[in-house]
Amino acid sequence: MIKARSGEHMVVQTSDNPNLVVQLTDTTDVAQVQGMLKARRKQMSMAALIPGLEVKVEGEYDEQQQLVAKSVRFKGNDLERAESIQAGMHETKVQVQKNQEELEKHNAELKAQNEALRQHETKIAANKAAVDAAVVRFGQLDDYYILDEVTVYFANGKVTVDPKYASQLTALAEKAKGINGYMIEVKGYASASGSAAMNQKLSEDRAGNVTNILIQHGRVPLTRMLAPGAMGESEQVGNESTKEGQAENRRVVVRVLQNKAIAGV
Repeated sequence: MIKARSGEHMVVQTSDNPNLVVQLTDTTDVAQVQGMLKARRKQMSMAALIPGLEVKVEGEYDEQQQLVAKSVRFKGNDLERAESIQAGMHETKVQVQKNQEELEKHNAELKAQNEALRQHETKIAANKAAVDAAVVRFGQLDDYYILDEVTVYFANGKVTVDPKYASQLTALAEKAKGINGYMIEVKGYASASGSAAMNQKLSEDRAGNVTNILIQHGRVPLTRMLAPGAMGESEQVGNESTKEGQAENRRVVVRVLQNKAIAGV
């Protein structure tokens, strides 16, 4: 079971080692096994490797006795269970109590996360399913400092990134590389004009296009990227009754994060 994750490293609990350090690389093959015989595979992003997920890791030990992962496998129902635990969705008191003793032994990052899960358990259950999935990926943000931020705005109904933002995004990526243990978060949003389903898709495509610029032009490693979040019409910042307010809501927010534990807090 994954106990903690920071960038290219994760701490795994096994039957004979409670704190095995696993190193992820750009060549690590991450996949979800499917089918009755678990013979089919679905390639997955490293962002799926979250605390609470049961995994099968294959690799070789380096000189520091860290396991360098060649492949990581997990079952779909295990991923769903881990996401539900992190987001606090429909968790029973019995399940929370069973996990509490182990969570108290985790580092400050997981302790803060667990507190957030208990506080927001009933609220998150009422959110739309697509927004809930994004909240799962960003549930640990209380454990991070926000060190820099760039906002990219889009025309109505458009997902193409205006070229004027390319230099801002590459500059942000270069600045991030000088920060120890950094992660980059990308969240896409839409105005409330049109259907909710269409706006959800717009926010997803906008976040994906910005992420591609960071990876392809900013040369940000995959291990430093959180999975892009599609927030749809949620978290409006502008007045939807005005054209100006709607323009403010058609945005993608990119943030450079640093884990507080890595920063020494």
